[in-house]
Amino acid sequence: MDALDARILLAVDDDPDATILALAKRLGIARNTLHARLRRLQEAGAVREFSRRVDPAALGYGLVAFVSVALSQTTGRRATAALADFPEVIEMHSTTGEADLLLKVVARDTADLHRISGELLAVPDVVRTSTVISLREELPVRTRALIERAADQRHPW
Repeated sequence: MDALDARILLAVDDDPDATILALAKRLGIARNTLHARLRRLQEAGAVREFSRRVDPAALGYGLVAFVSVALSQTTGRRATAALADFPEVIEMHSTTGEADLLLKVVARDTADLHRISGELLAVPDVVRTSTVISLREELPVRTRALIERAADQRHPW
């Protein structure tokens, strides 16, 4: 990603509803250049789907929890696909340490979280889980400062 790609991402972040033509004019580049670069960024996975911007609380899932999952050391990797099938699992990371996976899970309330936790534990090859409830999001996922750094012409990336 070069500085122009980063500037394009910042412009889209500032005005996600802007047309290609309006963004191109704002950035001072050709419409075809903008369109080609945006397409390349999307194909490379730099621009993720719109649904990542939707707050689960707006859908009735106001409770957030983090679930550490220990898997069977011999067959546990098969469980990853089964865990990804849960719509309430909104993020999954392989980790080091005592747990093999860290899941970000959303639920309607603690009773719903209890149900989800039981279903996660019932997945074949899941050995144990440990759940921590988030009291408040102190800092949402953010990448803008990183994009701004990439857009800075003084940096080589």
